[in-house]
Amino acid sequence: MAKRKTKFVCQECGYESARWMGKCPGCNNWNTLVEEIEASGSAGKHTFNIGSKSAGKPEKITAIESQKEPRITTAMKEFNRVLGGGIVPGSLVLIGGDPGIGKSTLLLQIASQLADKQLNVLYISGEESTRQTKLRADRLGVTSDLLYVLSETNLFDIAKQIEEIKPSFVVVDSIQTIFREEISSAPGSVSQVRESTSELMKLAKSNGIPIFIVGHVTKEGSIAGPRLLEHMVDAVLYFEGERHHSYRILRGVKNRFGSTNEMGIFEMKEEGLREVMNPSEIFLEERSQGAAGSTVVASMEGTRPVLVEIQALISPSSFGNPRRMATGVDNNRVPLLMAVLEKRVGLMLQNQDAYIKVAGGVKLDEPAIDLAIAVSIASSFRDQPTKGEDIFVGEVGLTGEIRRVSRIEQRVQEAAKLGFKRVICPKKNLDGWTAPKGIEVIGVDTVQEALKVGLGQ
Repeated sequence: MAKRKTKFVCQECGYESARWMGKCPGCNNWNTLVEEIEASGSAGKHTFNIGSKSAGKPEKITAIESQKEPRITTAMKEFNRVLGGGIVPGSLVLIGGDPGIGKSTLLLQIASQLADKQLNVLYISGEESTRQTKLRADRLGVTSDLLYVLSETNLFDIAKQIEEIKPSFVVVDSIQTIFREEISSAPGSVSQVRESTSELMKLAKSNGIPIFIVGHVTKEGSIAGPRLLEHMVDAVLYFEGERHHSYRILRGVKNRFGSTNEMGIFEMKEEGLREVMNPSEIFLEERSQGAAGSTVVASMEGTRPVLVEIQALISPSSFGNPRRMATGVDNNRVPLLMAVLEKRVGLMLQNQDAYIKVAGGVKLDEPAIDLAIAVSIASSFRDQPTKGEDIFVGEVGLTGEIRRVSRIEQRVQEAAKLGFKRVICPKKNLDGWTAPKGIEVIGVDTVQEALKVGLGQ
């Protein structure tokens, strides 16, 4: 008889303790430690080891042949872009997002497209019955005979069906519903999620099957379960967007087979998700002309330049401590840039409330957006609009200097393609390339120069 011992595991970070505590020492969250019974000794009757191989020998890295990873492409170019060019066989990909955002819809559409390419596809749903999945498939127009649907949560039965069907693509929706019988804790617990993901990883690597797993998110927006889950998989994708807006953003935050921080834009329609090929036009289509506090920045999302409008509203404060609020950018960046404008430019902003927003619901985190934020703040404070055909790109230092940014050529080309006439950027970025015809590139060294060019002062 196997001995059984009790432990308490944090459901947020995976911290283990021999006794219960109200506050987890690992992540400082309250009431997250849950009792789990761990069996030691012999494993359960359904223990299986998929794809076990004999131990390999070390090889010289110079003797290993370089081989380009083959990829399975879908009909969605935006989806292929986020993954680095397509789906790599044998990869394990984790997709997270808020409830109802469209994760299941996206994966069912991808599964249907691969089935239309004469590939066997298995869609495993642990949260819905096969009839519920069929209703969604009818709405999306899925009619392929090579798309198999399975409603199961037992990992042993899932592995058995995969070995029988031998699919070319597998979707598991979601990992929090899958369980192993030999683990006594409830489905969704840290132990179950960790062990289930480990077995799915072995299954994907040993059989060369790409497996996509859906992960729930916590109220903070991160993937639920242990942080180890994101380290185990090959790629982590976040499906973001407001439930009351039709646009969705698929963002790659980890990818072993491509660049990270790639972004794909989709629009939710009644018949499913439709990819948006030119997101810059979407983000700028409702921009007000001649409004003070509005600027446009060329931001890089992975390898793609995206033009986004940044809005600022500066108004006198009614309280002793002025408010500094930002949506879509780091909250700490706003007071820093306001301090630079006050110290280096002479704008009296210490008694002004500041509200910064990135239009379209996009989140920007690269330093190249500093100049656009600073110009929008100055524009709103002086109540003087910028020119509608200007783009601002540059990192702002604490001494007021404008520092160089990466990939200035792609940013300028995207601005020229959408009809903008001027790009105000760091002067150090002007060497070694030629701007396209029809657009003027102006280099500046300080914030004062940028305001003089952008606002005419």
